[in-house]
Amino acid sequence: MTDPILLDLPAGVETDRLILRSPRAGDGEMLHAAIAESLPELRRYLASLPWVAGEQTIASAEAWCRNSEANFLARRDLPFLVLERTTGELVGAAGLHRTVWSTPKTEIGYWGRTSRARNGFMREAVAALARYAFAHLRVVRIEIVTDEDNAPSRRLAERCGFALEGVLRNERRAPDGTLRNTCIYARTSP
Repeated sequence: MTDPILLDLPAGVETDRLILRSPRAGDGEMLHAAIAESLPELRRYLASLPWVAGEQTIASAEAWCRNSEANFLARRDLPFLVLERTTGELVGAAGLHRTVWSTPKTEIGYWGRTSRARNGFMREAVAALARYAFAHLRVVRIEIVTDEDNAPSRRLAERCGFALEGVLRNERRAPDGTLRNTCIYARTSP
């Protein structure tokens, strides 16, 4: 296996309607606006998205963007902002996370901006990231991990060709103390 730091990975992906690109310094204000608008929906699944439990500020969003840029360059995590191509508006975020380079395998995580939901943007982003992971990371497996009760996320995984491999019962605890079941979806290399 080549050292991941030596991989020449594109910092962006384009689809018919979207531009996915690595976060960078100066993106914090745009990211904060999308998160602030979407907090009620994002906080429904705190066991899956623990980062949204904390106070969301422009400064914390900017710090996330700068850390994300560094993590992308170091190949520790590959986050992408999802922008509508025609307007440049941030419609969500997605990324390739918890990559195990020795296998290699990765996980796609995503969230969509509330006001831009139900228009297929996140489906398009996830499909693009799956192609990216197979082509550039040369992974043999991609997972999507979601709360069992998150029906929209589960539908998206299935629409993108991911198969449910199992439900992990009482796999994680939400901040309110309740136990949550976790669904594991996967696709293997074509």
